[in-house]
Amino acid sequence: MDQGSHQQPALRVYLRVWIWLFVLSVLSYLVDLSGLEGLLKWGLITLFMLLKAGLIVAFFMHMAWERLSIVYTVLVPPAVLLFLAALMALEADYTLSSRLGIFAS
Repeated sequence: MDQGSHQQPALRVYLRVWIWLFVLSVLSYLVDLSGLEGLLKWGLITLFMLLKAGLIVAFFMHMAWERLSIVYTVLVPPAVLLFLAALMALEADYTLSSRLGIFAS
């Protein structure tokens, strides 16, 4: 087996990713402690969570160095599921608002 065919990224790349993961975790914790409430708080926490998940997938699961077909195979199905969940949330909001509008009059 040829050892030179598998190229690994430099150690400093992993250290930078660890530092970014730490920074994003600290920011998420600070948002939780800051006293923000409601959609802003959960939106920021979710944003930091998705950024951390993206870093983990890209670097520690080596998706940044894989072929595009493998990346599509791994990332497209969850993206489609998120899109469909967003559509269901919009439909649920519409249904709730129409029901509340009917009962209010």
